[in-house]
Amino acid sequence: MRTGDPVARLTLEQKASLTSGSDFWHTQPVEEAGVAAIMLADGPTGLRKQAGESGLSLGMGQSVPATCFPTATTLGSSWDPDLVERVAAAIAREARAEGVSVVLAPGVNIKRSPLCGRNFEYLSEDPYLSGELGLAFVRGLQTQGVGASVKHFAANNAETDRMRLSADVDERTLHEIYLAAFERVVTAGDPWTVMASYNKINGTYATENAWLLRDVLRDTWGFDGVVVSDWGAVHDRAAALRGGTDLAMPPFGDDDTVVDAVHAGTLSESVVDEAVRRVLALVARAGAAAGDDDPDEKNTFSEEARLSHHELAREAAVAGSVLLKNDPVGGAPLLPLSESADVLVVGELARTPRFQGSGSSRVNPTQVDVPLDALRATWGADLPFEPGYTLDGTPEEDRTLRAAAVEAARADRTVVCLLGLPESYESEGYDRTHLDLPPAQVELVQELVAANPRVVVVLANGGIITPVAWSREVPALLEAWLAGQAVGSAIADLLSGRAEPTGRLAETIPFRLEDTPAYLDFPGHLGHSRYGEGVFVGYRYYDVKHIPPAYPFGHGLGYTTFAQGDLAVDVAGEGDEVRATVSVTVTNTGSRTGTEVVQVYVSDLESPVARPERELKGFARVTLDPGASQRVVLELGPRAFAYWHPVLRRWVVEPGTFTVSIGASSADLRRSVTVTVEGTQVRTPLSAESTVAEWSADPVGGPLLARAFGGGAALTDNPMAAEVPLGVLAGLAGFPRANVDVLVDAANPGDERDEGDAATR
Repeated sequence: MRTGDPVARLTLEQKASLTSGSDFWHTQPVEEAGVAAIMLADGPTGLRKQAGESGLSLGMGQSVPATCFPTATTLGSSWDPDLVERVAAAIAREARAEGVSVVLAPGVNIKRSPLCGRNFEYLSEDPYLSGELGLAFVRGLQTQGVGASVKHFAANNAETDRMRLSADVDERTLHEIYLAAFERVVTAGDPWTVMASYNKINGTYATENAWLLRDVLRDTWGFDGVVVSDWGAVHDRAAALRGGTDLAMPPFGDDDTVVDAVHAGTLSESVVDEAVRRVLALVARAGAAAGDDDPDEKNTFSEEARLSHHELAREAAVAGSVLLKNDPVGGAPLLPLSESADVLVVGELARTPRFQGSGSSRVNPTQVDVPLDALRATWGADLPFEPGYTLDGTPEEDRTLRAAAVEAARADRTVVCLLGLPESYESEGYDRTHLDLPPAQVELVQELVAANPRVVVVLANGGIITPVAWSREVPALLEAWLAGQAVGSAIADLLSGRAEPTGRLAETIPFRLEDTPAYLDFPGHLGHSRYGEGVFVGYRYYDVKHIPPAYPFGHGLGYTTFAQGDLAVDVAGEGDEVRATVSVTVTNTGSRTGTEVVQVYVSDLESPVARPERELKGFARVTLDPGASQRVVLELGPRAFAYWHPVLRRWVVEPGTFTVSIGASSADLRRSVTVTVEGTQVRTPLSAESTVAEWSADPVGGPLLARAFGGGAALTDNPMAAEVPLGVLAGLAGFPRANVDVLVDAANPGDERDEGDAATR
């Protein structure tokens, strides 16, 4: 297999077998040809290698112990590519120790609606942030010799009817919102695999969608790795191969269906060869990486590595926690708490923590830091605790527990109340129906605040929670998300001030579900989900509709304060080569060392298409001591100013004025500069369907129209005529269709005929 074309040495039957798995987690070997099998495993939150036999079950059996890192929601809220890369590298090292060649991560789908049951596996509502963090995750895996599988490609934004639902999305919205993160990861990260999703896109299954997998992914972005199906996403092996899916996982149907399709002429053998060649390259890539391993260390995970990875999980949990609110109580912000403070802990989630999502990403953790234990290690072994509610929502017991907790809270102490979503509220496989906490928890926190003004609420949840029903009187609110196996230590670090909450929201938290962009169209109806909000997803929607959210995208407090000033923006180049250098001075104006996340937003002040008021195009984390300043410099490329032209079907940077702003959230812009960009003049091709007004405004079409219709003033001066398509007007005026075609040919670039002759004809 090392010389010549390896595909040419295989029979058609052998080639067909290589386009499908051998079992739930392995590719198909061809022993007589020297082709080994490799193993793939789940892994967005950590390695989920199924223990025991890998038979054709649902693949949800017990997995081997592995570090359970914080979910993608938490990692996304860190806004820290370096941290994400280190987490992915740790996952990769555990994967190699277990003989796993490809980890099925990262998930870079956009959080279109906060109701998506799988949002805990995705990074952000914003494609730029998702792309940068997804790229970091891929680099972390693949620098350790383990392949990534970027997923779920594409527009997999709901769990309801996910194996049949058609995401009906216009092309501009796809490119600007739902494909942009994948594009960034593929073009800059060279992932070993891309996972095609379950759903349909505009009526065609993603696994069979040649426009998506061939035209966009391969021909436009240059992807040369393996397209693997999501598990069970292939419906027709031959159709999937034609569409661009190389590897159907797990085994689906019979390999004879591929062989028969080739013999019947409905599937070209060259298409099979392409897929096989890529699968063989993946196997070789994995084999080369595995060859570096010490055989004595295979299938081992040292105690030193376990502890190191646990500390990394703790660091990541801290970095991704977002301090939403920290109001003064008695003259000073409630957090951080002194380690000598009198504290009461309330909430069953403190004793029975929820720290990861449910479904295929569920990890068997190597250890778990229980919040109550960690808090007692900080505030004393006799730290009082009241469960306050049940996780299964037993009404009578909830009332009894709530009464006891409220009575305990009446003492002069600070109440740390852990609330969150039970596991049944959010999971792979189904979507949420609301954004609220369980009623018993809402009643608990309302009564606690009435009894004691010193209440800190810590949240455990993968998808966002609307706090409107209970948070107004709560002085401190810490969003800890699903923080991984070090959840308890991380919470204790944050509350005590041993660590600062440096996370920023990677998604908007609305006041009401009804305010969300996809409210009318999520999850869909009768097998279709209409993406009617277009490019106005997340903060883009709230901005353009002037709907204030509860907490905006990018928001997050710390234990110190920062100032951002002296903004400068230098623009160079033009068109597809335009660049901008953004520099700003950041100063720590508080009394503690802390971290600020500088966010850069770009606004197009005039455009022929509806564009968001502002879009995130850059960010940087900076850590400073009290009183210290640093000049932060960020580079913006042409994509920061571009939009996808729906007619030309390509990215366009038009000339004009743009506003570049820096701030601490999408709603907290500290400085802005207006710049002029030398873009590329765009001319939309004219046709018989173009209106008289469009013809008249065109520098080439205007003179042609005027001469063809004897001056044309009567046309352009008449508002009704201006909006009539040229073809319709010509028909009404008795102007021959052939003459319209001549005008169209002459008006568009590339026509070699003389424009004057065309007009007179």
